[in-house]
Amino acid sequence: MTRTKLILLAAGGSMALLGGAFLFQLAGYPPCAMCIWQRWPHAIAIVIGAIALAYQHRIMAWLGALAAFTTGGIGIYHTGVERDWWEGPTSCTSAGSGISGLGAGDLLSTEGPKLILCDVVSWELFGISMASWNAIFSIALGLLWVAAARKRA
Repeated sequence: MTRTKLILLAAGGSMALLGGAFLFQLAGYPPCAMCIWQRWPHAIAIVIGAIALAYQHRIMAWLGALAAFTTGGIGIYHTGVERDWWEGPTSCTSAGSGISGLGAGDLLSTEGPKLILCDVVSWELFGISMASWNAIFSIALGLLWVAAARKRA
């Protein structure tokens, strides 16, 4: 497979994952803070893919791999937080201070933004959460980027 095809697959994969994330959001699964963190490297990988297709320089494929592995790493970290393997950020976990200082009226109110916790699995398929699926697919995309970087132009 040519470098161009590998780049198209990798950047297109990030576009598909990012699009899927927005579709889930439209379907009523609002993202937590860590879900948002996982989106940024995909957006960066898409931009890198466009630049890599235009300039065909190997360094762009390495940067794409870095972006994909970054979101994969965040996905692994988020999975660990969801599964209570380690502590997550206190700003978005049920053990954190995100809900401290709120009274009963605040908790029962239907006004204002909804607090989405990072340590709660909101959707899963085959026992694998969205964060875990993102990690799996992102690492696969990272490997495609590495293959593109190693391929001669």
